[in-house]
Amino acid sequence: MMDWTDNHFRSLARLISRKSWLYTEMIVAETIVYQQGNLDRLLEFPDFQHPIALQLGGSNLENLAIAARLANSYGYDEINLNCGCPSSKVAGHGCFGARLMLDPVHVGDAMQAIASECNVPVTVKCRIGVDDYDSYDQLFDFVSTVSSKSPTQHFIIHARKALLKGLNPEENRSVPPLKYEYVFALIRDFPELQFTLNGGIVNIGQVKDALSKGAHGVMMGRAAYKSPWITLAKVDREVYGISKAGITRRQIIEQYEEYASSVVGKYGPLKSSIRHVTKPLLHFFHAEPGAGLWRRAVDESLRQSESFHELLKETLKVLPDSVLDSPPSYEMLDNSSIAVGPLPLNSRTCFQLASAL
Repeated sequence: MMDWTDNHFRSLARLISRKSWLYTEMIVAETIVYQQGNLDRLLEFPDFQHPIALQLGGSNLENLAIAARLANSYGYDEINLNCGCPSSKVAGHGCFGARLMLDPVHVGDAMQAIASECNVPVTVKCRIGVDDYDSYDQLFDFVSTVSSKSPTQHFIIHARKALLKGLNPEENRSVPPLKYEYVFALIRDFPELQFTLNGGIVNIGQVKDALSKGAHGVMMGRAAYKSPWITLAKVDREVYGISKAGITRRQIIEQYEEYASSVVGKYGPLKSSIRHVTKPLLHFFHAEPGAGLWRRAVDESLRQSESFHELLKETLKVLPDSVLDSPPSYEMLDNSSIAVGPLPLNSRTCFQLASAL
């Protein structure tokens, strides 16, 4: 998510969950190619963020290959190509973002170009369709073409189609209906591939339900950003089965302060500022007593604090100790499930089955 999953939020997320895979915000391949003097600022990340995937945006095969080669030396665990962003700034700028789904042959060539310049798995993030290119047959053909033309074995699929005209990016995350059945049909039809479900997942109960139905993984975006403690603090135990002593928000903040103090001003007086490293914490106390009071205190402190340590010292005192020092609660886990309609059939597969009878 552009301007959301930056280095600072990813560092906070990793401190909360030791096992979740982290994805960078989308970085345009041309930005990497033409900013080779600033690659550390663009691509460097703390070693403790592993496992982490770099998400690239773009369609030019040469530039995608160069970007993958330059990024490879930074040690990412996966390189992902964005074929799902519906923003007019992306999809309307040539063949880019979600518009790439209209040309699966080109996407396959792009994935091959990326894979040839890196030594880690390559993956695709996409929608279930674009505009009127939204049948299950067309999605089936997209996956089949890309996976056969490249080493791509893993697709992360937002279970909504993208409407490139008439809807803004926010509306594209809610107006097109969710069709989880398309993703589970792919799981049925491509048992040799891996599929991660994205879109509309807001709690750990839904994550566990999707995994139980056969999804390889579940990607959470804004839900994790807007309530990181409620979601990420429970992932390691509930999803990965790792039993550990309950960590508290005060302990997380103490660890995050160490990271934040090491990066403030690292790339100049404005890169990164105290405001930048504070931003990921603004939702850390979501729905807790004193959360609103704390955010107001932060807003005031940002105008006068000379260090991140000073900001924390002046603002955390407005929060109850019970909020700061309580571990995650597992007593009221949301056990809600996801709604999956009848799984669609691929017409070619149906024809082959009928012919065999």
